Amino acid sequence: MVGSVVDVSLMDPCEKVEALPREFDPKEISCPITSEANGVVEENGKREIVLGRNVHTMCFTIDEPDADDEITGEKEAYMASVLARYRKSLVERTKHHLGYPYNLDFDYGALGQLQHFSINNLGDPFIESNYGVHSRQFEVGVLDWFARLWELEKDEYWGYITNCGTEGNLHGILVGREVFPDGILYASKESHYSVFKAARMYRMECVKVGTLISGEIDCADFADKLQLNKDKPAIINVNIGTTVKGAVDDLDTVIKTLQENGFTDRFYIHCDGALFGLMMPFVKRAPKVTFKKPIGSVSVSGHKFVGCPMPCGVQITRLQHINALSRNVEYLASRDATIMGSRNGHAPIFLWYTLNRKGYRGFQKEVQKCLRNAHYLKDHLRAAGISAMLNELSSTVVFERPKDEEFIRRWQLACEGNIAHIVVMPNVNIEKLDNFLNELVQKRASWYQDEHIQPPCVAAEIGEDNCDCVLHKN
Repeated sequence: MVGSVVDVSLMDPCEKVEALPREFDPKEISCPITSEANGVVEENGKREIVLGRNVHTMCFTIDEPDADDEITGEKEAYMASVLARYRKSLVERTKHHLGYPYNLDFDYGALGQLQHFSINNLGDPFIESNYGVHSRQFEVGVLDWFARLWELEKDEYWGYITNCGTEGNLHGILVGREVFPDGILYASKESHYSVFKAARMYRMECVKVGTLISGEIDCADFADKLQLNKDKPAIINVNIGTTVKGAVDDLDTVIKTLQENGFTDRFYIHCDGALFGLMMPFVKRAPKVTFKKPIGSVSVSGHKFVGCPMPCGVQITRLQHINALSRNVEYLASRDATIMGSRNGHAPIFLWYTLNRKGYRGFQKEVQKCLRNAHYLKDHLRAAGISAMLNELSSTVVFERPKDEEFIRRWQLACEGNIAHIVVMPNVNIEKLDNFLNELVQKRASWYQDEHIQPPCVAAEIGEDNCDCVLHKN
């Protein structure tokens, strides 16, 4: 009966449990739902992503056991077979993983012994809480390493291990908003979508700034936008590698633009270094990201260049700013200044393990390898007559979008309009790139065998010098 209370102490453990009511039968909702491939509908030449129409056709449904069933060998064998097939699919998909910036080259077998523990880093990493199964000693060690990388003293920084790069942006922009409550958020139009999500969440006024053909912020346009809002402080997102083109905003020019337009001491800069934040220190001629400059925070992703198997990130800010948003939480016997409550306690251990194994020199070698392989890919694309661009400080190769959506899905390419990109990570070797190039060249010959069908012109996206269409072919 609805609202009734059952005294469990009076229940006979051998008594058969009453079945769930007929109207709650999970099998009724586990049937596949017809959907377009990848949740994308194309109508009148325009692609549209439809919510809720993606993976239902291939989901692993829950096969509800009968109420009085015990787990049997047959059931265990069924679940083991599902997991085995899933693992096989992961191996296959990893072979064709090129479009997203995840380093899949890692071995954390030594950490398997910790998977039996629920490790949760509640509250402030620097304050002990009542919850004892945590990994703060690893977390603070990782934070100290990144604070040294970005030249901020131990007694001058605060930070934490986030659950992803987006959380790092959400936190950095939140700190900026707390420091300047009436500040306006400025971000280039090629900034990560999480920056504009933060503006919506915090109900901040947000101004999109134009970009150069490289994807870097256009500081002339930035200056014009600042002049329109001279009475309000500026909160700026600076990209240390944009999402699509891998462009690096010139931090020094951004700071100079702020100062020349009367914003001295009235700005807060958050540096979104999701991927390249860890690569930049090892790239020659790259603008230096350091807290010796007037920046407020930096964030990077841990599952990208570092190669952590679960999404995570690192967020570092100045200790003087954090009191603006931290609150005491008696329940935790700690302070809360993070976005999330519970935080993955395993992630700091994985990061700590990798930083100890590789260190600065190990990362430097991997950065050099990625840049060499990125140039190899770009050069071979151009040699095959395919439009392509590579920013000087980047390992993200941008090229014309393949015509076949199945090819895009097979190689897991990230696309935007007429362009796609490949992010060359440490696990992407020459053999993998050659396999991709050979297949692309072969497929492309069939896509454009009709002389009336031509590859797209991408001069507007990557510049005329990088476009190899019929109009701009050299």
